[in-house]
Amino acid sequence: MAKNDPYAALRIREFNIFLLVRFALVFGWSMQFVVIEWQVYSMTNNKLSLAIIGLCEFLPAFFLAPFAGHIVDKKEKRNLFALCITLFSLISFGLFWLTSNTIEDTWQMPTILYSIYALVFFGGVLRAFFGPTIFSLIALLVPKKIYPNAATWSSSTWKGASVFGALSAGFLIAWIGVHHTLGIIFFLVMLSLVLVFLINKKPILNSGNKETVKESLQAGLSFVFNDKVVLGALTLDMIAVLFGGAVAIFTVFAKDILDAGPKGLGILNAALSSGSILTMLATTYIPITKNTGKKLLVSIFGFGLCMIVFGASKLMWLSVLMLFIAGVFDGISMVVRQTILQLKTPDHMRGRVGAVNSMFVGSSNELGAVESGIAAKLLGAPLAVIFGGTATLIIVAIIGVKNQPLRDLDLTKDVEEHEKEEH
Repeated sequence: MAKNDPYAALRIREFNIFLLVRFALVFGWSMQFVVIEWQVYSMTNNKLSLAIIGLCEFLPAFFLAPFAGHIVDKKEKRNLFALCITLFSLISFGLFWLTSNTIEDTWQMPTILYSIYALVFFGGVLRAFFGPTIFSLIALLVPKKIYPNAATWSSSTWKGASVFGALSAGFLIAWIGVHHTLGIIFFLVMLSLVLVFLINKKPILNSGNKETVKESLQAGLSFVFNDKVVLGALTLDMIAVLFGGAVAIFTVFAKDILDAGPKGLGILNAALSSGSILTMLATTYIPITKNTGKKLLVSIFGFGLCMIVFGASKLMWLSVLMLFIAGVFDGISMVVRQTILQLKTPDHMRGRVGAVNSMFVGSSNELGAVESGIAAKLLGAPLAVIFGGTATLIIVAIIGVKNQPLRDLDLTKDVEEHEKEEH
């Protein structure tokens, strides 16, 4: 196998199946989120109801993540993944059923609404398990020497599925309605459930460990907070999403500042996402293991700069260009972070570290939306984005100066060592 083979991970049958499963799931999950928001807002005409949806998913996903990581490390990963998908199919079918004419004609609107909230909450519980399970399973599907390549393809698949899922949801709602769109989502989930059984069961690397739940949670958190490289990578990504992101208030820019309307909103979202996807695919050809720490710092610093220019721009073409370049930097940082976590996490702790990663990054998306909304209300949307981008630059500079192990990180030796072990 060539040393810098861009298709190294794709030459492994089970990894290809995993990518298909992940694409179907993320595509469906992204569609489902958009459809639920549309349906709930149509029912209530209340912006607060959208905040409740985010809260219903965030609370269980955040607070259950450490316990989920402990369970994932103790269980067989393929079957656990299959169980998560099975339970997710119940949510998808439940939403499909709740939007049927029979239910809408016989149930009261508040009952349907609270049932949707309950299913979203259940989805938040599952989300706590999905993250660490997927993170752990990837490491069991490919040799360590191609972890960087596998991380790139996995991240690209996730990003592409989430983008196209969200876009497809809007078109499908317009063409076939909410109920039938949810039926397509249920089909995708069932397809992923069938495909996952084409992956063989995997060994449990932590089965002999007799740690209590408390000891296990402490060990996972201790590893993350004592490893400056892992902690630095997670912190940088969380800060970029929390302070540097402006996705939650793109509507304000499209409508009030750039006067671009709903089509402009779609273009802004597409610019950011397409930059990320193209870069992640490019990293399959361009190795990111050399000077890894500096690449991570530069990419997030560049992301912050682009968001500052975007916040100050009143020209549509400049705003789109800045978001595309910001997406390029975001794609680099995502692949680098996933590579660092895969190579630096011990096999027996992958579930717990994956859970902490979900807490850091997953929660920052929802909290970032809250921060952007509050800042936009207090300062106005342009100043809110400029403030967030500036905060990102300052924090990146501080971490770059203070965290020497991350700044000097080079994963080339790690990859070479894994190659020697496997030969």
